[in-house]
Amino acid sequence: MIASNLWTPKQKKRRKVYQPRVRRDCLGELIQIDGSPNDWFEGRPDECTLLVFIDDATSAIMHMYFCESDSTLSYMTATRQYIDKHGKPVAFYTDKHAVFRVNHVSNEDKNKLTQYSRALKELNIEPICANTPQAKGRVERANKTLQDRLTKDIRLAGITGIDEANKWLGGFIEDYNRRFTKLTKRQQNVHRPINETQNELYDIFS
Repeated sequence: MIASNLWTPKQKKRRKVYQPRVRRDCLGELIQIDGSPNDWFEGRPDECTLLVFIDDATSAIMHMYFCESDSTLSYMTATRQYIDKHGKPVAFYTDKHAVFRVNHVSNEDKNKLTQYSRALKELNIEPICANTPQAKGRVERANKTLQDRLTKDIRLAGITGIDEANKWLGGFIEDYNRRFTKLTKRQQNVHRPINETQNELYDIFS
């Protein structure tokens, strides 16, 4: 058909090759964040979103939080829980979602802050926005694993709601990290202690 000019074959696009990014050296140096919308409860309640915090150096799940959607309030709530548990990391690595960056054309010089990035600035946590999903591949791949493994474990545990799931997640995280955590180049935790008072944290995340 090609020889008879009855069919024109499509040209195959060259697959873009991404240079692998070297892991950070220490725990808490870079935390990758992503929201994963999915039917986590397999139709029992409505679909919801799982916010996942992955350490870049170890691939360990540092925190997870079920919420109705990946809104500013949800990310602030999850980040407050993270800081209360682990302390303040050096940087958060995110995508270019409107929660993390003002994407309006008026923000050409990138000096405008969202409410979430304003909170990180007050806490001296650097926000880094990835240019491609592949750049934060650790959390992207973890989401695919969780959509299979976590969904099944939720079903076996008989969990039917978001609040119940959030209380149950701690045991799952411990088991996951025991199996899949990598060793770091430097055995050092660079999370910083919380210097702010409870009232200051409340104001920052409001």
